[in-house]
Amino acid sequence: MLESRSSSVSRALFFSALFFMLSKAISAQANSPAPPLSPEMHDVTDGYGRTVRVPINPLRIVSLAPSLTETVYALGVQDRLVGDTDYCDYPPDAQKKPKVGGVINPNLEQIAALHPDLVLLSKEGNMLDTVRALDSLHIPTYATDAHSVEQIISSTRKLADVLNASEAGKTLADDLQQQLQILQEKLTGVPPRSILFIVWPEPLLSVGNNTFVADALRRAGAASIVDSNQDWPQVSLEEVAKLQPDYLVFAASHTGSAGNDFESVAHRPGWQLLNAVRNRRYAVVSDAIIRPAPRIVSVIEELARQLHPEVFQQKPDNERPSTPPTSPPFIKPIASRSKACIRSSEVQCVL
Repeated sequence: MLESRSSSVSRALFFSALFFMLSKAISAQANSPAPPLSPEMHDVTDGYGRTVRVPINPLRIVSLAPSLTETVYALGVQDRLVGDTDYCDYPPDAQKKPKVGGVINPNLEQIAALHPDLVLLSKEGNMLDTVRALDSLHIPTYATDAHSVEQIISSTRKLADVLNASEAGKTLADDLQQQLQILQEKLTGVPPRSILFIVWPEPLLSVGNNTFVADALRRAGAASIVDSNQDWPQVSLEEVAKLQPDYLVFAASHTGSAGNDFESVAHRPGWQLLNAVRNRRYAVVSDAIIRPAPRIVSVIEELARQLHPEVFQQKPDNERPSTPPTSPPFIKPIASRSKACIRSSEVQCVL
């Protein structure tokens, strides 16, 4: 009888211990962190015409073009930007982001080390080899492509959709369109000024007809004397002297040495043949004019104000309009892009 009672107690203790251990295991399993979930993906079409799978809500973005970095900031999602290029200098906060090298030759190891769930590229600025290399690393990519001001705005809105910032993209695009419309109304009926847009003075490089820069110039009331289907054509100074542009237009920048400003050009051999040089008729605008980003709209107005100051002068109703000045107000140039940047074909480093 005693043995039977002892056996019953042992079995009770055994099952109690087993129940205790099972309870602890279940509790530990319930409290352990769940494995990370893969981001939900969807298909979109990018600037190359590719159908690419990208996260619905990308949280770790790397930008491989200054224009795209600017756009990310303009959309207000810069907190998700975990890396950009050495040339991403606007807004100033972008300079603090981890760098992954140049636009044409980014460091793939540094990109991969940032664990991006999306890399943004520019079809015009970045190399197709970079896209292929990132694809081989199974890193999702999305490329933009814009050849006009309208395409810059529509591209911004599409990128906003890709970044799950559609509402911000719509607001920004609508605002840019409104600014353009107001400016075009001001310039209606105003004869354009003939200009030479100088990308680099030696060799003399300008912009072709089918670029967003040429479109921006037209919208600012400027008519380029360069007629070329190349994006960045080399131009003969002798031909420029024959055409005699009303103004020279420079894009200021702070990323290199001074050598592309009016004073530097004016003292180069042969440039005194230009009336614009002798009469000091030139305009200097932000380097935003060579970046397909939302700032392009503000720089169009900036140039228009210099080429057509009479349009923007506010006069009392009883005051007769005065004779417009013969030259626009000058903005002292600041240091321009380095020659090495142009020589290495990284004129696109600013794209």
